[in-house]
Amino acid sequence: MSVNARRESGYLLRELQRGEMPFAPLCKPMKTIGARCYELRVLDESVTWRIMVRVDADAILVADVFAKKTPKTPQGIIDACKKRLREYDAQ
Repeated sequence: MSVNARRESGYLLRELQRGEMPFAPLCKPMKTIGARCYELRVLDESVTWRIMVRVDADAILVADVFAKKTPKTPQGIIDACKKRLREYDAQ
């Protein structure tokens, strides 16, 4: 991730911490992962990054960060995010 993409990521995560939801196309709900889950979109020089997050009352959980290369989110990413969030909730 370039410096500018990291700054943009930090800005979007800070917005979520403040309780403000970034507008589309920067943020979209990911109900396939679970309630309160979103996909943040960060444009970089040659790639578009995705940050999968869940917004809890006391935390912003980052479930995954990946370079998106296809229009559809890969099923493996969705499954990994679900597993990570389940493990977090179990602890």
